[in-house]
Amino acid sequence: MPTQAGRVLSSLTLRGRCVVAAAAALLLVGALLGERPLVQLAVFTLALPLLSAVAVARQRFRISARRSVSPPRVPRGESAEVVLEIANADTRPGGLWVLTEQLPGDLGTSPRFVVDHLAPGSRSALRYRVDGHRRGRHVLGPVRLRLVDPFGLVERSAVGSDSAPLLVVPRVRPLGEGGPAGGQGGGGEGSRRTIAVHGEDDVSTREYRHGDDLRKVHWRATARTGELMVRLEERPWRAQATLLLDTRARAHLVAPRTRDAAVLHPGPAGDDTPPADSFEWLVEAAASIGTELARRGAVLRAVTDTGELVPADGRGRLSAEDLLDRLAGIGPSRMPALGVGVEHVCRAAGDGPVVCLLGAVGPDDVVELIRSRSGPTTDLAVLTDIESWADPAPARGRRAMSAASRGALAAQREDAATLLRAAGWRVAVARADLTVAEVWAGLGGPAQAAPVAGRAGVPA
Repeated sequence: MPTQAGRVLSSLTLRGRCVVAAAAALLLVGALLGERPLVQLAVFTLALPLLSAVAVARQRFRISARRSVSPPRVPRGESAEVVLEIANADTRPGGLWVLTEQLPGDLGTSPRFVVDHLAPGSRSALRYRVDGHRRGRHVLGPVRLRLVDPFGLVERSAVGSDSAPLLVVPRVRPLGEGGPAGGQGGGGEGSRRTIAVHGEDDVSTREYRHGDDLRKVHWRATARTGELMVRLEERPWRAQATLLLDTRARAHLVAPRTRDAAVLHPGPAGDDTPPADSFEWLVEAAASIGTELARRGAVLRAVTDTGELVPADGRGRLSAEDLLDRLAGIGPSRMPALGVGVEHVCRAAGDGPVVCLLGAVGPDDVVELIRSRSGPTTDLAVLTDIESWADPAPARGRRAMSAASRGALAAQREDAATLLRAAGWRVAVARADLTVAEVWAGLGGPAQAAPVAGRAGVPA
């Protein structure tokens, strides 16, 4: 029966195939030499895998698998414990079971377990840990069962249908007391805080910008300076805040998605698992800043270049937990420009401040953003120095970033920063060796302050 023979051959392990090959060679030598003992030994050896296959095929099993993940939601770089509970639902003892828990490559090597003769109705708890090396939504399982004969010559496989989710969210880094509106308190939702506290003569003013409300013109300051001036009011972080995250693939140097890919750029001091590229850095910045704004009581909105991030049910305000859940599955987009994100910012921001987390941008990328955000609120922008994430020794087949390319990116970034500062934005530059807290602290300076000499990327 060729079909049955084919099944036996396909069920052979590597050891079983080696035994069959050795027996066939021994049979050929015995036949050529006329040595009957060698032929008998070869026949016995060939029969052994066949008997093992019959024994494995006769085994019947009914098992159930259940797994619990603790915690089911972990920040990137941390681990979770998984308990895989195997139960023998048959009325006979189980045989030699080799169990493999199938895991995504981002979570590490699939663990293997050996369960021998599990009694009917009994359970066996198998434990292992998974490391959240990669942000995302992962599926643990299903379990793969292999029945193996005592000699290890034949195996039979079956795959279960059960699985469990594991959510790896971005890390939330502490921002400290610095940064914009750091340590602010008081004020209810939607309230305002005017900078002036000593009377009309001491009110803070700035030059009139296109789009400002003429009712806010401060005529006394206008007469004193000879230029049209408007009253400067700031909305506290307890009102409303909008995050704009630049996810365009063209604006980042995205690292290859391999678990063993080494981080070749220098990360911040004391960070054992720094972000692999500028995209991951901005995602963690969005998670950290959004969580901090929500903690201060802000009505949080978050948009990307592809649209707005909303809660899973599509209704209600976006909480810090909702933000992390949505950021967990976000990836680089193919959008060519920020137009969609800017449109959502215009609709979502209202009177509150906007925090823009941008990749590699130039003047053309920020012009529409500046035009859409004319008003008394001081907005914030983080520009990414993607060159600092460039691999010093790129993989085979990839070219290193040239000095001319680095210079062009730096010049475009500086031109964009100049435009933003001239429009009253606070700007900081993110580098691979800076933490989110350091860049956030740099945004707490004066709106039109230029960077000073010192640590790269943090303006005065």
